[in-house]
Amino acid sequence: MGGPKEREYIGSVWLLCPYPVLTRGLSGVLSEIASVKTTEAIPEDDDLCCILLCATSAGETGERVRYVRSLSTGVPVVVFGLSSSLPVVRAALRAGARGFVHGEMGASQILRAISIASKGEVVVPRDLIRDIVAEDETEDLESLTPRQLEILRLVSEGMTNAQIGARLYLSESTVKQHLRSAFKTLRVSNRTEAARLVRGKI
Repeated sequence: MGGPKEREYIGSVWLLCPYPVLTRGLSGVLSEIASVKTTEAIPEDDDLCCILLCATSAGETGERVRYVRSLSTGVPVVVFGLSSSLPVVRAALRAGARGFVHGEMGASQILRAISIASKGEVVVPRDLIRDIVAEDETEDLESLTPRQLEILRLVSEGMTNAQIGARLYLSESTVKQHLRSAFKTLRVSNRTEAARLVRGKI
């Protein structure tokens, strides 16, 4: 029987964390796959493959991600949060981070995420992806006009454009115009997709 499988070395990881105890713990975990740098200035290593940035508030995290990216063009930034925080992960991704990991994940999950991110892929826990998508859909619905919402509600009930026009005293072409605008706002291409988004929400 062989011993535990050795993890693949990925290069240097620049760890930016304002909390000394957390820095020590993360350094120990990351040392299994990387050479960990905790300097204040960006390391001048040729093999710098990833930057792990500890999150603070959502707004501050976004600003720090943008700043660090300006120092290290092309090096993926991953944000580490103490817990699974939707506002922080949204701020991080909008600022250009390539991923988000948090303290409720296992060490092996974090290492795998860092390894994947170092290759340029985006890494976000599945539960947060679902929450981000759901929140985006809600924001889109809030951008619709009252008339568009009313028409989409009737679409979700299975009514045709002609039936909707008769119900709302609109011409069928006017209904179609409202639907086209609503589809564009919702970033969907047909009434089936639109109905799925609005069903149970309006």
